[in-house]
Amino acid sequence: MDFQVVVLAGGTSKKLLPLVSKEVPKALLPVANRPVLSYVLEQLELSNLKDLIVVVEGEDAAIHVGGWISNAYVDRLHVEVAAVHEDVGTAGALRAIAHHLTANDILVVSGDLVFDVPPGALAAAHRKHNAVVTTMLCPAPVSGPTESGSSGGKDKIKKPRRYNIIGLDPSKQFLLHIATGAEVEKEIRIQKSILRAVGQMEIRADLMDAHMYAFKRSVLQEVLDEKDEFQSLKEDVLPYLVRSQLKSELLFNGVPQAEESGNEKVGSQNNQAVVSQIMANASTPSFHELSSGNSGSTHVRRIHKCCAYIASESRYCQRLNSIQAFSDINRDVIGDASHLSGYSFSSHNNIIHPSAQLGSRTTVGPHCMLWEGSQMGDKCSVKRSVIGRHCRIGSNVKVVNSVVMNHVTIGDGCSIQGSVICSNAQLQERAVLKDCQVGAGFVVTAGSEHKGESLARK
Repeated sequence: MDFQVVVLAGGTSKKLLPLVSKEVPKALLPVANRPVLSYVLEQLELSNLKDLIVVVEGEDAAIHVGGWISNAYVDRLHVEVAAVHEDVGTAGALRAIAHHLTANDILVVSGDLVFDVPPGALAAAHRKHNAVVTTMLCPAPVSGPTESGSSGGKDKIKKPRRYNIIGLDPSKQFLLHIATGAEVEKEIRIQKSILRAVGQMEIRADLMDAHMYAFKRSVLQEVLDEKDEFQSLKEDVLPYLVRSQLKSELLFNGVPQAEESGNEKVGSQNNQAVVSQIMANASTPSFHELSSGNSGSTHVRRIHKCCAYIASESRYCQRLNSIQAFSDINRDVIGDASHLSGYSFSSHNNIIHPSAQLGSRTTVGPHCMLWEGSQMGDKCSVKRSVIGRHCRIGSNVKVVNSVVMNHVTIGDGCSIQGSVICSNAQLQERAVLKDCQVGAGFVVTAGSEHKGESLARK
């Protein structure tokens, strides 16, 4: 396939503080003790997409990401790491490297995706329909076990998240409407020209834009050049292409049609996982027929097609774009989505590295990972948690629904629940943490109690 692949790896996202730093940019955050970027690169490699441009925000972050890729993927992938300015946005990042893009089609993948959907399937769908853009849509994930990430004993009901309002044609192959961000909570407005062309539209609120797109390069570059105010692929470029797909040189019976400003209004009804509105006009040709020019000589269209590839519900797809998502994904990859981890789990459904040491009467439960060189004292309990390399954990310590990164020291009698502890942090004896994030190198003082706090060095 004549595709160039661009992986947008981000930088040190403010939404992920204090987990990220200059030394640990977003792309290198650990998911089951592997950098999150490794999950994207592995799926691209499995689809035989091995010639990549990885775009990183910030020179320091690019150096760290490039160094890791060079060590981990030598002789496996051909990767060019490109540094761009911080906070340029996804569209700005592509604009900055546009001179590197030469293929007919460009596959753009977010570097924070953890997924098992073959990228090659999206590329094939894009080529099949000769689309200007094809976006991957996945079932919207749920947040759990609670909104804060702790369990408090029994898991509470997981809550579905609402990401987008998406309009699809009856075949579910063509993307006719998309609302993102703040637009999701507003009334849905559909262009009349779209409704007349398609006849039927299904409105969905249970799908997530996975931030994986196939673009026709010539159209993408034209949009990026002409719309220099566009910063986001999801919120600017994609909606623009979807809105404009039936506006170009439309003729009915030889009479040019003025660009429409009229919209049909559909109330955004409630927070159900699926909103299904069918707007029917059965006498009109289907969108696909109009797109192909098969509806008769009286219809002359020069249009472009925006397509969707919908992943199966059995597939896993989540973005690591928040602290909550970081906790959720780590829990999933050592739990129900353990096939993504790349590791072999024991008969107890956990992973304890052979070099790890456990004290007397210490238990590591199912859906846990204890990694290389880590040591735990007596009478400790670990449940649904990931513990990294070379950690030193004292006696009578409880760790539940948490992620502990590398080289962390935890004193006797500590309790950690629903929290993230970054590398080289120290918890002195009897410290209690619930729903907290502890930044790299931070010291939590003895006997202190913290709930819902972000603790980091200033």
